[in-house]
Amino acid sequence: MSFAQLVFYGFAGIAVLAAVMMITVRNPVKAALWLVLTFVSAAGVWLMAQAEFLGLVLILVYVGAVLVLFLFVVMMLDINLAEMKEGFAQYLPIGIIVSLVVFGLIYLVVGPEHFGLDKTGLPPVHGEDYSNTKAIAVPLYTQHAYAFVLAAVLLLVGIVAAIALTLRRRAPSEALYQDIDAQVRVCAEDRLTMVKMAPEVEPDRVEQGEAEEKRS
Repeated sequence: MSFAQLVFYGFAGIAVLAAVMMITVRNPVKAALWLVLTFVSAAGVWLMAQAEFLGLVLILVYVGAVLVLFLFVVMMLDINLAEMKEGFAQYLPIGIIVSLVVFGLIYLVVGPEHFGLDKTGLPPVHGEDYSNTKAIAVPLYTQHAYAFVLAAVLLLVGIVAAIALTLRRRAPSEALYQDIDAQVRVCAEDRLTMVKMAPEVEPDRVEQGEAEEKRS
């Protein structure tokens, strides 16, 4: 086994192990950290496959930005782990069946009969002037432009749907809301009340005044 194969199997094994840990741990914060390790390992595999641009984008965009936001959201949310575990045993058989179907479809697509080295061959060796970014951008924005735009629209729909699902009106006792229209229409009489109060005298001064009247 060569050194390149050893590094590849190392990255691939770490990626698989981290992915399994990500879906099996109970703490959402630990699951996000395992996902970080999965992305880093996958980026290493892409670098070995001469997809430097994809590997660097995976680390910079997903690990450096998206997963940081995931961690912030998960740590700020008060997630009830007991409620999340309800019905786990009930839906476990369905989850196993769906997982087997997904793994079967993946095997049919990327199995050794269709995706082995004897089918695809070794990757070509490029020169120093080869641009990995250009090789990805040219077919993406020419041959696959409609699919790229469709994916962008689907992501936009997902963002709007997530905002619509999470944006809910809470009771006034749970959160304070600002009503700009009510603040603009407010008058001084609504906020300020003039009250006439009798002057207050300290007890010591009252006793002193009574004593002076008796003396006189």
